[in-house]
Amino acid sequence: MEHAEVDAVCLGQTQKYCVERPIYNQELLEGQLHRRERTPQTLRQKIAHSCRCSSKKAKSHLYSFLPILKWLPHYRVREYLLGDIISGISTGVMQLPQGLAYAMLASVPPVFGLYSSFYPVFLYTIFGTSKHISIGTFAVISMMIGGVAVREVPDEVITIGYNSTNVTDTPEYYSDRVTKRVQVAVTLALLTGIIQLCLGLLRFGFVAIYLTEPLVRGFTTAAAVHVFTSQLKYLFGIKTPRYSGPLSVVYSIAAVLSNITMTNIATLVIGLTCIVLLFIGKEINLRFKKQLPVPIPMEIIVVIIGTGVSAGMNLNKSYKVDVVGNIPQGLRPPAVPEIQLIPAIFVDAIAIAVVGFSMAVSMAKIFALKHGYTINGNQELIALGICNSVGSFFQSFSVTCSMSRSLVQESTGGKTQIAGTLSSIMVLVVIVAIGYLFEPLPQTVLAAIVMVNLKGMFKQFGDVTHFWRTSRIELAIWMVAFVASLFLGLDYGLLTAVAFAMITVIYRTQSPQYRILGQIPDTDIYCNVEEYEEVKEYPGIKIFQANASLYFANSESYTSALKKKTGVDPRAILAARKKARKRHAREVKAANKLKKQAVLKLVKSPTNDVEANVKHEIADDELPVNGKFASADASVQDTSPDEYEHFVEPKANIHSLILDFAPVNFVDSVGAKTLKSIIKEYKEVGVCVCIASCSGPVMNELTRLNFFDNTVTREMLFHSIHDAVLACQVKGRSALQAD
Repeated sequence: MEHAEVDAVCLGQTQKYCVERPIYNQELLEGQLHRRERTPQTLRQKIAHSCRCSSKKAKSHLYSFLPILKWLPHYRVREYLLGDIISGISTGVMQLPQGLAYAMLASVPPVFGLYSSFYPVFLYTIFGTSKHISIGTFAVISMMIGGVAVREVPDEVITIGYNSTNVTDTPEYYSDRVTKRVQVAVTLALLTGIIQLCLGLLRFGFVAIYLTEPLVRGFTTAAAVHVFTSQLKYLFGIKTPRYSGPLSVVYSIAAVLSNITMTNIATLVIGLTCIVLLFIGKEINLRFKKQLPVPIPMEIIVVIIGTGVSAGMNLNKSYKVDVVGNIPQGLRPPAVPEIQLIPAIFVDAIAIAVVGFSMAVSMAKIFALKHGYTINGNQELIALGICNSVGSFFQSFSVTCSMSRSLVQESTGGKTQIAGTLSSIMVLVVIVAIGYLFEPLPQTVLAAIVMVNLKGMFKQFGDVTHFWRTSRIELAIWMVAFVASLFLGLDYGLLTAVAFAMITVIYRTQSPQYRILGQIPDTDIYCNVEEYEEVKEYPGIKIFQANASLYFANSESYTSALKKKTGVDPRAILAARKKARKRHAREVKAANKLKKQAVLKLVKSPTNDVEANVKHEIADDELPVNGKFASADASVQDTSPDEYEHFVEPKANIHSLILDFAPVNFVDSVGAKTLKSIIKEYKEVGVCVCIASCSGPVMNELTRLNFFDNTVTREMLFHSIHDAVLACQVKGRSALQAD
């Protein structure tokens, strides 16, 4: 029976406890515990249980799929409505110019940016779980869409079916090119939505964890550079082709610089003026954030002023300033996207789907944590999938969460998704009624809006110094994501960054830190002996810890580190013993030969008794080995295999080795074989190996891998390091008494 006595004493700020109990190994512990009886379900039972329907279960699934049914009936009109109205208007005012501007990034006419700012936003109100993020056009996603559109429909070539035709820059060519690029963007939105929808239904929301924060920040910083360079031609008012794929940034900058003499001065002046005004407005909003009831909508102000000046001075005809052009009134009828384009854009759709979801869920988590509610990652995938797939039938391109608009929606008092609905209604009014008023808007104004909105992303260059101080591996991930995305393109850059991030995980598990632990005196706490002066090792006991799991990639390094850290190499000891025995046998043989010769001489010279007796005594005495007498208790910790030859029977300087398995999360078949080999090898040199703090899942894995047998029993596993140490001390004293 277990006897336990607990005594807790409060001494000032320090509390102490004392527990008296048996030393538990795994076999003893399991013998005193009773496992709960669990009847495993068959596959048929699992399927039947999942397909079983009840009113409660149906209601739960309905509320999960349509979150609006859960929060809308409990909407507090007096408390929420005013904040949602102000927030919706403020966000909608930003949504209008950004929708027009980001459509240029996607290589489609501006009106399609307005479509993308209406349908998806309205759908997210119904299916989304975040109360504060603003769904719609976003610079990074628009840039990725534009890259695909330009790749599939280059400036010089019109793709008709599967044939390519070189044409001149005629109005017919321009119209066909725009139509084809819209088809690519819309089909890409459909495929992106289907991928997101499937991932959500299959509960694959965890895929976002593979896009770590350093990776996302490095990727978005590179995307910001791509976006900035793509807008230079609009800022300078020059005609250059749009590039996509590897080195597109270099080609774009080279094209702008080679045509810099063709700069339209009026376009440049308008663009720079708008940039200055936007920066001033943002700085005022930032400095007087607490004093202003709502942020100054500088973007819509710049758009209105730019449109008015352009229309009044007829800038398009007088100064050749490029303007937005035709914005058709009303909504387009639904149309089926071009399905035959799917094979060519499938990989791009995967990248856009994952990046879009990652951006949305990361912002949603930030606001949910701040305001004390939860979001459902899988439902967010479903919501984005519906927004993109359904929106594609109404000519909208892929969307996600916008960081700048989300911050405005939250900071201006938005409480629920109603704010997003109001912003989409504002966009609808522009599409249906007053969209034509923005036709004279200079493109350089939209380019200025895009460039200024990249300010937050460019600030991410400061991550380099931050990660340099905190984590070099995360800095490497950031740099690889940035450089690869900058020079290889956003699609291949993202794949490269994800692959590199996974390699760093393998590197960390393959090269873990190894430690020898010792006891803090008079406690059951064990720490690294190299880190703390107070920590002491038990004589004859080594405690080894690796902060990683044991599997095929690190099993060899685990064994090597174990031998190095403990100073005991069983193979070297056994090899040295073999050499020492051979040498001892040779020297014994030589001694016997010398003795035989002495006896023969004694027989031949019986008269010289004194001399014979002396020789006889010398022959009978134990002869030294290599000039030294062997010591059974000699330390071999720092002795090389060649020096072991000085000893007749080399021994390890420890009698027990404890492997701390607390950091081990899993063990595969190679790791189990390695562990069994370690136990066997150390046993041959008289060292008993114990395993401490092995978790239940790891124990089950070892059982499934047939790790336990007659030689390796559960008695070698202990509940804690201290249990193992106490048991090893008992064994060490028993071995000493036996000797």
